[in-house]
Amino acid sequence: YAYQARAQTYSNYKKHNTVKFLVGITPCGDISFLSKCWGGRATDKFITMNSGFLRLLEHGDVVLADRGFDIHDDVAIHGAKLEIPSFTRGKKQLSLDEVEYSQRLSKVRIHIERVIGLLKNKNTILQSTLPVCTLKFNDGKETSLIDKIVTVCAALVTLCPSVIESISF
Repeated sequence: YAYQARAQTYSNYKKHNTVKFLVGITPCGDISFLSKCWGGRATDKFITMNSGFLRLLEHGDVVLADRGFDIHDDVAIHGAKLEIPSFTRGKKQLSLDEVEYSQRLSKVRIHIERVIGLLKNKNTILQSTLPVCTLKFNDGKETSLIDKIVTVCAALVTLCPSVIESISF
């Protein structure tokens, strides 16, 4: 089990074993979605497509994502809109409108990063190396220990004062 867990959690980007969670927040900055744990090898798109997040989208919702995160069609099926920063993609430079749009989007995305930062930084257990056994599903249960730990950490962050007044884009 331990070898399989290590293989699934190794992140080439971070150069060590990691786990990932998809975190969704409300316009007020509260955590509204938290996926189960995925190994660091899983792509963000894979986690988004397999976490149940998309099923929760409603008509008119806005999803903010990184450049190159091509889930426009998957989000649109639910009547939601995907907003990603503009990128040159074959052009020498962005237009003035694209630059302004990307700057407005970046100002909103900073708040998302702040909430995720609170989740990591307010809970020292998430900063430490955890034993591989926290990834294991015990006795046929559907929730691993790491999922339980992160859920409690997210609840504690939600009880803290909001990092923002509200997000509008």
